[in-house]
Amino acid sequence: MIHVKTFVFNPFQENTYLIHDQTNQCLLIDPGCHSEEEQQELTRFIRENNLQPQYIVHTHGHMDHALGINYLKQTFQLKAAMHPSDLEVLRQSKEFGRMVGLDIEQPGDPEIFLEDNQSLELGNSSFTVLHVPGHSPGSIALYHPGEGILFSGDALFRRGIGRTDLMGGDYMTLAQSIQYKLFTLPGETVVYPGHGEPTTIREEKNENPVLG
Repeated sequence: MIHVKTFVFNPFQENTYLIHDQTNQCLLIDPGCHSEEEQQELTRFIRENNLQPQYIVHTHGHMDHALGINYLKQTFQLKAAMHPSDLEVLRQSKEFGRMVGLDIEQPGDPEIFLEDNQSLELGNSSFTVLHVPGHSPGSIALYHPGEGILFSGDALFRRGIGRTDLMGGDYMTLAQSIQYKLFTLPGETVVYPGHGEPTTIREEKNENPVLG
């Protein structure tokens, strides 16, 4: 069984997800821990629960989802994974931080590149990578069919979708990604977005005002 722990970090109220199963192996999705207090909160949870971090997954390269990358790589000797199409987005993190008034350390490049329909193993579990461009060129979602859960990054929110006015964003591309990649999943699939509260595929197909 998959366990999901949600942390809400940094001034952008970004959702960082820690996922683990009965093997105590865990992966970190979009670690946005920025302050020392946030870093300690995440580290304390990992150590108090005897978890074994395996790697970090970027759902996309935007700065608010990557503020904890360097800290976690150094603390747990982890590698990070992302879709190659978002590498240049990630490399703009420090500059974007400057534009919004945050002096941040530039996140390091990922060591692993992910592709559409690739499988990611975690303990006894397997996730499928879904390439869902539109919010950014290399946006991905992680889907676990057995558990019926989806980590959508900033592609799909509860009653909303990700911005398409940032670097590499495109509304029609995002709408198609949602329609043909996400809305084809079972309706009861629980969606864990990059910001805000969880939802389900069925709810968003029926009630999302942006896609109606």
